[in-house]
Order: sequence, then C-alpha cells, then structure tokens
Amino acid sequence: MDMLILDLLDPEEARTPPMAMKDYSDEFKADAVALYESTHGATYKDIAADLGINRATLREWVLRDRERRGIAPVDARRGGTTQARAGNPAASADPDERIRQLEARVAELEASERKLATERDILREAAKYFAGETNW
Repeated sequence: MDMLILDLLDPEEARTPPMAMKDYSDEFKADAVALYESTHGATYKDIAADLGINRATLREWVLRDRERRGIAPVDARRGGTTQARAGNPAASADPDERIRQLEARVAELEASERKLATERDILREAAKYFAGETNW
C-alpha cells in the first residue's frame, strides 16, 4: 500500500522529475525569432518542434521581440494582417517613399539569399565530411 495517489493517475509521469528550466543564449533566441518571422505560414508549434523548445517559450520570445521593435502583435485568429510578420514595408501614400521602401526590402532579401546560400554550402561540405567518416 505504498502507492502514491499520483501513481494511480500515471505511474511513469509521477516518477519523472519536472523538466528543468533551460537557459538559452540571446543568439539562439534571436535566431529562433528570425526563423519564425521569415517562415511564411509557419506556426509557433512547427518552429518550436523543429528547434526542440516549448511553443509558449517561442511565442514569448517573438512577442518580446515585436514589442522591442515597436511592431503590433499579429492576431491570426482575428484576421490580423501578416504584413508585420512577413517584414513587408507598410504602404505609403508617397510613391517615391514606397519605391525607397521596396528597394530597401529587395536589398534585404538579396542579402538574406546570399547568407542562406553560404549556409547551404557550409552544410553541404559538412555533410560530405561526415559522410566520409562513417563506416556504414
């Protein structure tokens, strides 16, 4: 009769210690937020699962980052705009200003594309290296 009440509910869970709080680096947090913001149609759940973190943790990081940048939170359930999430420039009444905004956005996307191409090349080289080390 040495059973705990929790043992009756779920014996495995009752014996498992609570998950320890993890301390993530600021760089990891910034990268996670950037990944979420740059992935069109992704959910907190999808990105968090890919990164191995809690969905609520990622959501908190994104909301803090948006608050820091002065961007209003996007509420998809209420039909909120995805313009802030996608990083698109706001529409401007002045056509010249709009052109400047779009040119800046194009430059930003081109830089991002160069960065991603470099990362892809690094990963390809790493994959070749590690594939050569295995004795399968």
